[in-house]
Amino acid sequence: MPLKSYGVLAGRALDRRREGVMDDTPHYQIHITDAMGRAYRGSVNVKSQLPPSELLYIADDDFRHPVTQHLPTAGSGWTPLPSQPGGAALDFIRGNLFSPAAMRPLPPELPGVDNDLADRLDHYVQRAIADRTVAVYLFGERWGPEPAIPDKVFGFLPGNGVHDVHMNQGNAGRFRRDDGVWQDGGLLMHFPSESRWVGVFLSFQSQAWHTDDLTGHAIEEAPQRPGKGDEPVRIVAALVNPTGPAPEAETVTLLNASPAQVDLTGWQLTDRQGHTLPVPARQLDPGTTVTVPGGDGFQLGNRGGGITLLDKSGIKVHGVAYTADQAQREGWTVTF
Repeated sequence: MPLKSYGVLAGRALDRRREGVMDDTPHYQIHITDAMGRAYRGSVNVKSQLPPSELLYIADDDFRHPVTQHLPTAGSGWTPLPSQPGGAALDFIRGNLFSPAAMRPLPPELPGVDNDLADRLDHYVQRAIADRTVAVYLFGERWGPEPAIPDKVFGFLPGNGVHDVHMNQGNAGRFRRDDGVWQDGGLLMHFPSESRWVGVFLSFQSQAWHTDDLTGHAIEEAPQRPGKGDEPVRIVAALVNPTGPAPEAETVTLLNASPAQVDLTGWQLTDRQGHTLPVPARQLDPGTTVTVPGGDGFQLGNRGGGITLLDKSGIKVHGVAYTADQAQREGWTVTF
């Protein structure tokens, strides 16, 4: 069953603790407070209980995605989120937050500098601790408040916090019970002095990268996490805001980057709300493109959105996202 209490914690970072690899389930612990002075602990996994033990990690130092437009007010504390598209909920597969091929495994902690997962988290969290203006958003499942139980790491009362700050679908073994869609964890930080967002995302190597749209369970016959450049057909451009009045003639351009001809029969595009658009049935030659006209309820909103390409089996082939800023210029094509 999905997580019991999914949402996002908005606050600022006060402190952090690194737990060593000798602990049974080491975590990177973050002390966070909201604007009302309520204290929380963000408990971030740095080691998997299932092999391989190293987590997959990616950090985007200039994270640009429409999800940032739907976040609650900075410092507002805990906000429950419905597990559905179009809002602030995260989904690593359907939300097109990053390229899974760019993730890489990192050990939880090693001697030396900047060579393990705790070091990489420290790089961002320590900056947030030092700068009171940095807004922290932690996605996952809440526990507490526990009125009679002080926090076991930072000692505040009541005990209160957020865990499962990682991918929460496609699980293996006993963790399959936590599967669900639009309920992935993550860490977003806004650095207002630099006008930029940072996004940090984690997953277990035992998790699948193609999951059922209803249950979030792994699709067993689907391919593994793609490597860099493995997508045979890619979304390379979209005319999001065409010149002229509505209804606008939106388009999406696909490129066959592979050395082989690809049969597009039965393929579909989906928008951020999950509306589908059939791709014209044709053989797409190597190195050539096809421009797909919009329609049938498929919408590329001018306030940001996402586009996903599915093959005839409904398996994701490629996905992109664009922001409101990218869509502002009428008549300009957004490239990816």
